[in-house]
Amino acid sequence: MTQQQILAFALVGATIAAFIWGRFRYDLIALIALLAGIVMGVVPAKEAFAGFSNDITVIIASALVVSAAFARSGVIEAALRPILPRLKTERSQVPVLTAAVTLLSMATKNVGALAILMPVALQISRRTGSSPSRLLMPMSFGALLGGLVTLVGTSPNIIVSQVREEILGKPFGMYDYAPVGLVLAGLGIVFLSLAYRILSPNRQPQVNIEAALAANAYFTEVEVPEDWTPPADRIKDLHALAEGEARVMALLRKGARKANPHPNTRILPGDTLLIEGEPQALDHLIVRAKLRLTRADKPLAMEEPTEEVRVIEAVVGAESSLIGKSAQQFDLHGQHGVNLLAVSRSGFRLSQHLGRVKLRSGDMIVLQGGERSLPAALQGLGLLPLAEREVRLGGIRHKVAPVAILAAAMVLVAFGAAPVAVAFFGAAALLVAIGAIRMREAYGALDGPVLVLIAALIPVSDAIQTTGGADLIGTWLSTLFHAMPPMLTLGAMMAVAMAATPFLNNAATVLIVAPIGASLAAKLHLAPDPFLMAVAVGAACDFLTPIGHQCNTLVMGPGGYRFGDYPRLGAPLTLLVLVVGTPLIALFWPLASR
Repeated sequence: MTQQQILAFALVGATIAAFIWGRFRYDLIALIALLAGIVMGVVPAKEAFAGFSNDITVIIASALVVSAAFARSGVIEAALRPILPRLKTERSQVPVLTAAVTLLSMATKNVGALAILMPVALQISRRTGSSPSRLLMPMSFGALLGGLVTLVGTSPNIIVSQVREEILGKPFGMYDYAPVGLVLAGLGIVFLSLAYRILSPNRQPQVNIEAALAANAYFTEVEVPEDWTPPADRIKDLHALAEGEARVMALLRKGARKANPHPNTRILPGDTLLIEGEPQALDHLIVRAKLRLTRADKPLAMEEPTEEVRVIEAVVGAESSLIGKSAQQFDLHGQHGVNLLAVSRSGFRLSQHLGRVKLRSGDMIVLQGGERSLPAALQGLGLLPLAEREVRLGGIRHKVAPVAILAAAMVLVAFGAAPVAVAFFGAAALLVAIGAIRMREAYGALDGPVLVLIAALIPVSDAIQTTGGADLIGTWLSTLFHAMPPMLTLGAMMAVAMAATPFLNNAATVLIVAPIGASLAAKLHLAPDPFLMAVAVGAACDFLTPIGHQCNTLVMGPGGYRFGDYPRLGAPLTLLVLVVGTPLIALFWPLASR
């Protein structure tokens, strides 16, 4: 073993130990490892930052933006809406929700698919009394399985494709993962639809600050457009559209106000409705009922056409100049360039005209303004923004564009007309350009820690290969597995990836283990493709911990899960993937070297 190999192994070993220790952030560990690699000389200085421009990083970042545009569009909720009222018990809810997130994960990145459908699952849980702990973990595992099917479904697939290109000169294609992934995803849905009963129904969800703020009921005002084509023309129909999450508090017509209108009251074009509900419920009702949000002051006109309009939530401070005044009296737009969209007052139900509500200290309000004018307005008015949390009320939704643009990108990749990185970067850029997702939302969709982790670890993991370390480990493993059947060796490679990913993060696991798997295949005179596939499947299937993949972390709080809940459902699923996935890979990717 050469000195460079010893240093490379020491660097990777120390990085793994730091990941397992868990004392520091993953992205910080990766950056320090990169710096240490440069100082030690195992990472060439000119290659140190290649990971930040690597196709892997670009593809993952672009997939996150595309997923966020899907979430913004509401197209998935619209597709599921006819089915949701029929899901009255866990027995029907778990299969439908798990299948939905699995299918969506085949088209977008799996964590994005889960983020889109989690609010739907929680809404169903509230409406039917089902336990969130019975719904969310099967959905998380379904998202992981769905990600196995396409190149962009999960980070391990993208990274393994890049490793194959470096070894064989050609990456895996968009749908090369599909034969194995589809079978495993189908079996996983069946298993989760039956085995969810293993999970305790008595877990209590953790309520974070974001959820606590979102639980406040807001009062806002909407207009019925003159050219209204109603999906519902009575008060009770609006309540049905809101699914009990929002209600009409008053109806204003030709200067007359009717509080708590009768459910059979017909709604006419030109009416003004005062509605109450949580921000998300109000947003859904305004969009679905094709209503128009009114402003308590004047329509907002941007002086700069490039300035982005933002909607933000704030609290009226004790020294605020708004106390005791209404939006109309204060002339919010004239003096500060902002409009009042909604008000929430603890313990009170407001039913008067929004512009005439006299504000009090402690009121929570929703303001609309230009990106440049809002900070100054908040400071000048004595308002406290709530954890930088933006609220969306009745914005424009692009339902067709995200589907069409993503489909075009996938077709271009499938037929080899464009590289994956170019196609998905183009899709993300187009979605921002047409307004399907705002630039600020696109930046927010980028998972900075994960992108930094991957970009920093690419040159660190390359050190094992460039110093000859991967070949050295491959030689050791080939000696160990020499007398073993090739199928067993393949399964062992998948098991190694499965064991490592809870501690290393799935992206780090692939970056380190995939070159070793390819080297092992070469030493045993076997084809590298099945071993790369085994690493991809093993690294993507972390069903045992809440920390190995973002999907599992995402559901931990809302599901009220404990660490031990994951292996309870995940261990038998892991065994199923290992036992079925190994011969499946060998079937579609023969072990014999060509």
